[in-house]
Amino acid sequence: MRNAFAQFNANLTAARHLGELSKMVDSLTKGALDVSDMLRAELVFSVSALDHFIHEICRIGMIEIAKNSRAKTDGYLKYQLPIRATELAIAGVPPEVWVSDAVRERHSWQSFQDPDKVADAIRLISSKKLWDEVAGILGMTAGDVKITLKLIVDRRNKIAHEADMDPSNPGGKWPISTAMVDNAVGFIERVGASIYKVVM
Repeated sequence: MRNAFAQFNANLTAARHLGELSKMVDSLTKGALDVSDMLRAELVFSVSALDHFIHEICRIGMIEIAKNSRAKTDGYLKYQLPIRATELAIAGVPPEVWVSDAVRERHSWQSFQDPDKVADAIRLISSKKLWDEVAGILGMTAGDVKITLKLIVDRRNKIAHEADMDPSNPGGKWPISTAMVDNAVGFIERVGASIYKVVM
């Protein structure tokens, strides 16, 4: 799981580079160019980093359970596998192959961004109450953690699916600022680090 966490941090760093680039372009052009879409991209990539991280730690955790190096969860025991995966397991193929392939295939169309979906995914590999644990680490209530993440994901969805257009201002986009995106990315970083601590 260390590699998945390292990749999460690398993905966040890459997203933050867009924010730094937006600041440089804004400074060099003295505000003549609109750099807001760079900030929007930074936000989208940051949420994507969390999504990818959850996919990876679930896949790795499921492999660890199959290898008996992690405790089984109710979610794991109820997880449905294709017959092909069962055949590979019976044939002696290592879990790194059959579990990995099955989890990747089953999760390929799912996104783990919404707090409830994230918690569902983590239940496959951990019996802990995710948001209570994360809230304790962050010094917040579980409700506040979930609401904050949901607001960030909702904004990401407006950007990704609606071009961030503001219906109350035809032709205009919702406002965005460096401070807003910095806060969102920082929160995603803290949530990801807290999830990592919980599942480890």
